[in-house]
Amino acid sequence: MVDLLQVYADRPDPRSVAVVGNQPLAPDSARAEAIDSCDLVIRVNGFVCDEPGAPPTVGAKTHAVVFNRALRATKFVFANYRSRLYLMVEPGRLHWEPENIPGWWPADLGFVPVSNREVTLPLSEAMGLASREEAAWATTGTMAAWIARTSFPDAELVLSGFSFVDDPQQTSWEHAAGDSCIVGPEHRIALEGALLQSWLDAGSARLLR
Repeated sequence: MVDLLQVYADRPDPRSVAVVGNQPLAPDSARAEAIDSCDLVIRVNGFVCDEPGAPPTVGAKTHAVVFNRALRATKFVFANYRSRLYLMVEPGRLHWEPENIPGWWPADLGFVPVSNREVTLPLSEAMGLASREEAAWATTGTMAAWIARTSFPDAELVLSGFSFVDDPQQTSWEHAAGDSCIVGPEHRIALEGALLQSWLDAGSARLLR
């Protein structure tokens, strides 16, 4: 997976990696520029990008998409898909999730399944979750951040769009695409927020609010 990310990045040894979650954010040209200036930009599930003529908010560059089978695709998800890497997380396969390819997936687009052994379980262990015994695991956004941090530990990590860092007790959330949903019962976002906050406190990541 690291080799694939290197191929899709602007340079094979990315010095900066941005992971953009789906929290609605106010326009901010400095934030958008910081994201788009990264060597590797990873976006999550039904993301949005800045469009020409719209106020700069979260940038437009997208090298990789980390998604799950419950993806609510926006018009941005499959734009220029031939030039992006698609990584599907499937932690539910540890318990009940089928391996069927979603029926709406483009027939000519491949994707790479993310290994539960290499990603989901080490991340759960870092958060104190027993994901083999309990149907509980990280959100797709935190998985994307973990992939970035562990794949390129020496790169600058830029995070944005992670609402649970500031609001770890929320039971529902809005998405930048305009929809909303409950926080799934399989997630423990307070633990996720604490993990990301530990990176911020250690200076190994920065959060653009």
